[in-house]
Amino acid sequence: MPRSRGRYQELSPSHQRRLKAAMLARSVLVGVLLFAAYYLLPLDQPEDIGILLLIGGLILIAGVVTWQVRAILTSPFPRLRGFQTLISGIPLMLVVFAAVYYLTGLAQAASFTQPMDKVDAMYFTVTVFSTVGFGDITAKTDVARTLVTIQMLFNLVVLGLVAKVIFGAVDRGVKQRQADQDEPTEP
Repeated sequence: MPRSRGRYQELSPSHQRRLKAAMLARSVLVGVLLFAAYYLLPLDQPEDIGILLLIGGLILIAGVVTWQVRAILTSPFPRLRGFQTLISGIPLMLVVFAAVYYLTGLAQAASFTQPMDKVDAMYFTVTVFSTVGFGDITAKTDVARTLVTIQMLFNLVVLGLVAKVIFGAVDRGVKQRQADQDEPTEP
């Protein structure tokens, strides 16, 4: 697909649809690969790696957000790239926390009100992320409660600060594209 430097509104409807479809396909592919890795990779050993996974996962998320913000700023279509960033970033965060909860449950069986397999850990992660909190699975130990608190605070940061940064980058990228197109060309 050719990369156009024109304004999105100036593209033909079919080109706009192709761009949207490509963005959605990339986002879905990223999500599918992340969830497949979570469910297929063996996370049973070593059981005490949970905190390292959390720290590494949070660093990875910060790196991905930084990389995506730069990509938004240089993208010919910053709004589409920003939307793609949000759609792709949420599965990464869910997979990191689900893996941490799963490993925590393996390391300390009494961490939660019931033993958790990978499906239960993902369910619990999505429940905390969405702030629904059904209460069927709850954190019982200090370590588990601390991890859940970290996720809740991280959720607030993601929903607030990261979204603001991404939308700010989209706004700056759009303004930069408009400025680039409004510059007179030399004869």
